[in-house]
Amino acid sequence: MKFLLITLIAKHDPKVSDHARLREVVDNAVLAEELGFDGYGVGERHERPFISSSPPVVLSHIAARTSTIRLFTAVTTLSLLDPVRAYEDYATLDNLADGRLELIIGKGNGAAQARLFHVTTEDQWDRNRESYELFRRLWREPKVTWTGRFRPSLTDAETWPRPLQQPIRVWHGSATSRESVDLAAQYGDPLFSANVTNPIEPYAELIRYYRERWAHYGHDPKDALVGAGTAGFYAARTSQEAVETYRPIYEARIALFRKAGVEPVFPTLEDAIERSSILVGSPQQIVDKVLRYHTEFGHEVMHLHADGDGLTDKQHRATLELFQSEIAPVLRKEIPSRPFPGSLA
Repeated sequence: MKFLLITLIAKHDPKVSDHARLREVVDNAVLAEELGFDGYGVGERHERPFISSSPPVVLSHIAARTSTIRLFTAVTTLSLLDPVRAYEDYATLDNLADGRLELIIGKGNGAAQARLFHVTTEDQWDRNRESYELFRRLWREPKVTWTGRFRPSLTDAETWPRPLQQPIRVWHGSATSRESVDLAAQYGDPLFSANVTNPIEPYAELIRYYRERWAHYGHDPKDALVGAGTAGFYAARTSQEAVETYRPIYEARIALFRKAGVEPVFPTLEDAIERSSILVGSPQQIVDKVLRYHTEFGHEVMHLHADGDGLTDKQHRATLELFQSEIAPVLRKEIPSRPFPGSLA
């Protein structure tokens, strides 16, 4: 199994400047490489409380500070973006990152960002599909002639720079959408299940649908590739210590949900540990839970939250070190995974 750290760059504390928060994200990426994580992802959001509106800029800075870790977007909201401009940004980043870039695409979510870009619930899926179909052609073809619904047509259009990776691997991020799943299966692309908000069942159902559609489109079943997220992480030597430390962090998260008018699916930490993908406990408890999810998902890649989420810097580093020393080696052995592109591991 391979492990990513991912951040959406949320900023809840008004006393923390945007400058400081963005620097923290870059420092966490450097730490992730130092500790041996396989990838680091930066989300894309265009509304409060997130300041992750420009993943290619953030990832370019991370690329300059690192040398081996894979760089992910999580997700690139192609339903909102001009695919030509998105191609230019990410082809440039692919060169600067020495071919370490991987994209996770999706329609995005949030009413505010949809209004900002004049996207509606009626057209967001069509925009996502159309933008992806053009994006993948631009990545692969030196000249593109194209006509669609949502942007001006192209005639023998050339785009520069040309990317380093040919082609780039594109994952399709999905929480509940069969549209995203079908698009991934159609093109033979990997799927990344959000696996954050709900119990395991709806995510498992969506992954089963992905594998069904994968076979429907004529792909070899053994080539299907799945990643999955987690709803939070804190490992300690004992479950009691882990729960005691993480409880105020979880309760603060629940308070934010309720302040925003959202009733949490898992109202207590105990409920979340029992029924959600949150990983809080001893190393053995976390190994057991990941293996249980793998039985349903068959996933080879998993993400943890990159941010401390209220932990001190010392606690954050210590729990990531514990993950790499006692959890990751067991999971890597129990769940074989294919190499990342351009990698020998």
